[in-house]
Amino acid sequence: MRLFWAIVGHFHQPAQVITTVFGVAVLLGTALLSTPLATASGEPSGWVTALFTATSAVCVNGLTIVDTATHWSAFGEVVIAVLIQVGGLGIMTLATVFTLLVSRRLGLRARLSAQAETRVLNGGDLRRVVGKVVVFNLVCEAVAGTVLSLRFMLGYGEPVAHGLYLGLFHAVSAFNNAGFALWPDSLVRFAADPWICLTIATAVIVGGLGYPVVFELRRSWRHPGRWSLLTRITLAVTAVLLAGGTLIFLVTEWTNPHTLGPMDEQGKLLTAFFTAVMPRSAGFNTIDIAQMHPSSWLVTELLMFIGGGSAGTAGGIKVTTLGLLAFIVWAELRGESRVNIGHRRLTEAAQRQAVSLTMLSVGLVALSTYVLLVLTPHSLDHVLFEVVSAFGTAGLSVGVSTTASPAARVLITLLMFVGRIGPLTLGSALALKERGRRYELPEEDVIVG
Repeated sequence: MRLFWAIVGHFHQPAQVITTVFGVAVLLGTALLSTPLATASGEPSGWVTALFTATSAVCVNGLTIVDTATHWSAFGEVVIAVLIQVGGLGIMTLATVFTLLVSRRLGLRARLSAQAETRVLNGGDLRRVVGKVVVFNLVCEAVAGTVLSLRFMLGYGEPVAHGLYLGLFHAVSAFNNAGFALWPDSLVRFAADPWICLTIATAVIVGGLGYPVVFELRRSWRHPGRWSLLTRITLAVTAVLLAGGTLIFLVTEWTNPHTLGPMDEQGKLLTAFFTAVMPRSAGFNTIDIAQMHPSSWLVTELLMFIGGGSAGTAGGIKVTTLGLLAFIVWAELRGESRVNIGHRRLTEAAQRQAVSLTMLSVGLVALSTYVLLVLTPHSLDHVLFEVVSAFGTAGLSVGVSTTASPAARVLITLLMFVGRIGPLTLGSALALKERGRRYELPEEDVIVG
């Protein structure tokens, strides 16, 4: 582990370390999935298939180009589960924990790197924070895994060993918002089962809230007035998106014979809620996404682009960013020179970060959509859906990835990686050094609009 930190010590920014180590994890996963031992047939997978799957697992995306249950062996499925766990928990968090276990010491560069990965708002006791993150992750997965395992064994007659395996795999996949399932139709066969759907949906929501929000709720859930802006914005925007998404899917798909149409009212409500949760970055589905109305695709794309909470396992630009942008626009419409949220003033740095992240994300999605349209024969609505899903690490698909050319699959792979790392983090990692300006230029107004 000391050798590990000695290697990463050559980098000047934690973002560079995070990007590099995530890349190494993808390469290691690709090497393991490329072996004959990882496939059910005993024949090695092509490097594009292995790279695509490893990236999807490490980036907790869920997009696949082969059926997970039939293509990969038990060894391959275990590799995928481990990659999901590593990607969801954060490689730098794991590295920090291992360093603490071995040497009980933690250098400044290690602290900064782990702090950047866990999005700790202040230095504090990083050892305690990282320990809580790991325990919280494992406890949530254990609880979800227990419920799912019991349901698979008691409700579907699965043998004890296989039921435990199914429960643990899908608990890890759900809490880390990965969306990998061990059935060809994802979770369509369990669409009417509230034990399966609600357990997985709850794990997805909790994992996507973000560690800072969960820890703050645990400390002061009885005193909402003490909550930070991060917690307030995350909870408010999450509630609005879940309620609004559920309502829209209910109205839009109510009579669709290929989705909600054949279900009873209880089943429609459960499926609509589940469908509204999954675009947060989870990737499971209980209806055929390709059979949804184009209007539902548009709503799903918006939800995937937004994603979940900061410092959680979800992707997208984050609900916090959306909330900050809304307050920035509201302040501008009211002609206020400062952005105030409740009894707090939003810093200019946070405003710039929110706008920069959104603009970089929109540009990346637009450019990737154009290139993928050139590389594939699919229509714009299909391609845009796949691109947003890859960028938002959502894992939902309308079939573009499975039929795409190797070049298009490589593009989607890169998009999944960038979507997990984050445009700002990747941009910072690629920068050779930080440049500070020691002088200020004269101001000049520019006509906008």
